[in-house]
Amino acid sequence: MQLKQIARDALLKPLQAVSGIVERRHTLPILANVLLEHRDGRLYVTATDLEMQITAHSELPGKEAQAVTVAARKLQDLLRALPDDATLNVDAGNNKMTVRAGRSRFNLQTLPAADYPRIGVGQDQVQQLSLPQRDLRGLIKAAEFAMAQQDIRYYLNGMLLVIDNASLQAVATDGHRLSWASLKVDGSYQRQEVILPRKTVLELGKLLADADEPVRIDVLANQVRFSFGNVELVSKVVDGKFPDYNRVIPTGHARAIELPRTELLAALQRAAILSNEKFRGVRLVLGAGQLKIICSNSEQEEAEEELEVDYRGDALDIGFNITYLLDVLQNQPMERVQLAFGDANSSALITIPDRDDYKYVVMPMRI
Repeated sequence: MQLKQIARDALLKPLQAVSGIVERRHTLPILANVLLEHRDGRLYVTATDLEMQITAHSELPGKEAQAVTVAARKLQDLLRALPDDATLNVDAGNNKMTVRAGRSRFNLQTLPAADYPRIGVGQDQVQQLSLPQRDLRGLIKAAEFAMAQQDIRYYLNGMLLVIDNASLQAVATDGHRLSWASLKVDGSYQRQEVILPRKTVLELGKLLADADEPVRIDVLANQVRFSFGNVELVSKVVDGKFPDYNRVIPTGHARAIELPRTELLAALQRAAILSNEKFRGVRLVLGAGQLKIICSNSEQEEAEEELEVDYRGDALDIGFNITYLLDVLQNQPMERVQLAFGDANSSALITIPDRDDYKYVVMPMRI
């Protein structure tokens, strides 16, 4: 492979888009590499972990097809360390790649492009929809924090995407809390559910732009493909049955309060300083016109915050993991938040006043 007089960013930008999924330690050494392909006037950079594959490209004149694989992290670190306006000459052959920029020269080991394990993309398309990147990014951010991390129920270590009529929904739960978000999409679609792996969800959240440019979602037989800007991400889906989330979302809770999100968040953050580091418990004591937030720890230290609320119902003393409350308030940029409670043993429902596109359920804990 020979690339003459190319701008640093023509190689660095697509490399940065794909390198997030490259594993530092892997049983297959070639998975620490990225595949560089120069063809049809474009430079394509591909990375895979065998579950997900990302390809990004930049425009680069030239018709001769060339390909090689090289260590992703090392090449990215070298390019980052060069001046922004650096011009590169790249020459690969005999298991070596030489990168020259001004008076700098770097020799990197390569592996054959023919050995690179690409994911075969299915041709059986089930459904396709398109929406602004900003909308999909917001939907993912609204739910991703509730995903499990290393649950033996492997289907919880990911996010459920539901295409239903004219809506796209995202659901995530770790068994202790559940986050559900929905947005309207153009068109009408048959109901379909797919579970995206946790790593795919996190990578999408990083790559999607906060802009109106479109992202196309192709639902394939056992894969999902996301195409946006100069990026194509293909991911396997999790094979499993996601819990019936509609049964988990409570209805008809009589005790409800509404207050500014930032005020509640600040009070919880202050109280959390003196919460038990292991159990992270917080008591919410609801009474006439007030909400008390109480945290204590094993050193007999205690924090108490009192907020004014418009409430005249029965008193309630209920405990929660304070981290679960902080997560939703930090990840949902609503102005006001509504909390609805049943009794001390019932899950609480957190919603956005006058909107029906977001629901967060959190289970109580004994304190």
